[in-house]
Amino acid sequence: MLPWILALLSALLTCTLATVYLWWFKRRRTEMQLGLQALAGMHWREFSTLIKRMLREQRGLRELQDPSEESREPSSDFLLSDGPNTWRVSCKHGLAYRIGTAAVNELGAAARLAGAKGGMLITEGRVERDGLGAAEKQAVEVIDGPRLWPLLQPYLPADVETRVRAIARHEALRRIAIAALASVTLGLLVGLGLQGLRPEQADSVPAPAVAPVAPPTARPVPTPAAPESAANAPAPMVAAAAAQNGDDTRSNPNPDAATLDRYQAELARALAGQSGIASGVWLTRQTLAINRTGELETVWPRVCQEVLRYPALRNVRVQLNARPGVDEPVRWRQCATY
Repeated sequence: MLPWILALLSALLTCTLATVYLWWFKRRRTEMQLGLQALAGMHWREFSTLIKRMLREQRGLRELQDPSEESREPSSDFLLSDGPNTWRVSCKHGLAYRIGTAAVNELGAAARLAGAKGGMLITEGRVERDGLGAAEKQAVEVIDGPRLWPLLQPYLPADVETRVRAIARHEALRRIAIAALASVTLGLLVGLGLQGLRPEQADSVPAPAVAPVAPPTARPVPTPAAPESAANAPAPMVAAAAAQNGDDTRSNPNPDAATLDRYQAELARALAGQSGIASGVWLTRQTLAINRTGELETVWPRVCQEVLRYPALRNVRVQLNARPGVDEPVRWRQCATY
């Protein structure tokens, strides 16, 4: 039960972390990318209008010349002023822009030529590291893609913003569903892996020593009267006949319950008399525990020698306990298989 509880907790933790990342971080990044693509799809005049509106409402900058007056040569560069100070603004419209030192130096020179305090470089693309270094020297403020999107987002048309949010939300939910399925799969793998480790751990932990139990005393079986011919036979012949009768009885592979109990009692007594074996105890019908005092390599052949005398007991599971005072694992073996 414990492995599956750990598997459930790992699946829930993985799914929770993936959901937080995909919804709060990945969704916003996707929304920014889609928004910048929507801005890049506008005509440059619409983009410039959004820039002027954003700067007017957020920074109080107004265009020096009349906005209603169209210039003969359209340009994405214009002058904005807050009264005492003037800035030269350059809009680089498009996602493909990777602006470096040259464009920044050019804007800085144009701003100084126009008598402006500084310049602003605005683009949906990106400004490279050398361009950022040059911007500090040229008194040029850089507003590229990641910084531009949150500034222009409130000024997008309502249908464009709704479409961008819907697509980003749908993509985030799809990724969360995939992450949830992957978390369930991970939980199943963790549970199966932990379940598979349990038998190995159980095999390596020494079992508690089993106290020897005296085998039940076999009831004396009345011996039928020997025929006159057997009584008069020589002693060696009588002993051989008795041994042959005992072997015939012991070789029965399917004895009844009473006979099987007798076989087990005989085997326990025979093992207790072997060197290196303290006792043999039957834990179950199919499990024989050996409390040994000798080395495993010495004791095991003697155990099998006695067990194989009984065909009905040849497939029992033998538990070889550790020697007293010796730190060694319990071993399980079989003398014969089916």
